[in-house]
Amino acid sequence: MTVNIRMLIGQFVILFLVFALALFLPAGTLAWPAGWLLLIIFFGCAIALSFWLLKYNPGLLKERMTMFSADQKSWDKIFFVLMEVCFFAWLVLMPLDAVRFHWSHMPVWLQVVGAITLIISFFLFFLTFRENSYLSPMVRIQKDRGQTVVSTGPYHYVRHPMYAAILLFVPGVALLLGSWYGLLAGLLIVGMVARRAVLEERTLRAELPGYDAYMTQVKYRFVPHIW
Repeated sequence: MTVNIRMLIGQFVILFLVFALALFLPAGTLAWPAGWLLLIIFFGCAIALSFWLLKYNPGLLKERMTMFSADQKSWDKIFFVLMEVCFFAWLVLMPLDAVRFHWSHMPVWLQVVGAITLIISFFLFFLTFRENSYLSPMVRIQKDRGQTVVSTGPYHYVRHPMYAAILLFVPGVALLLGSWYGLLAGLLIVGMVARRAVLEERTLRAELPGYDAYMTQVKYRFVPHIW
């Protein structure tokens, strides 16, 4: 499986610029250590994960470099765009809150907790990527890649471990950036992810052989014994 390296690098460059502009323009300054630390952790982990995929699972990397597909569910195309808009609006809110207007005042130790939580979320992302070769960013049944049900690793405990990692990613980012409003607004992001998980399960249950049985074995979506 051949991965277009130029496209991969281009996607990272564009994403970095978008993140940097979303953080530092609203902040009104480049002298924001928490913003730079977020970029270092996020892109450091994301690039390391991409290199790992390039070596061990290039097919999954190529799948994740594709944002839309002809067989992607129509509702998911709309939902995906809406989630992206909300995510970057959330990114813009936090520097406005923590830096430009100083609405939030968060102790440094909580920001350190946020950084640690963010790193842990990326470790959970890695465990999920390592286990599931069909972890597409799109809701689609990957007949072209021979998709089957994955029930090992973190999937033994919850049905959506990547979404579960987002439960740590969102508060980790908000705490690191020192934004109480970001922490509150992050509930919207988590709610949207939860809604997508429910809709995604309907597709998997209806179209992926064996998923119905898997749901009876693993009863929780994000957090064992809770939901």
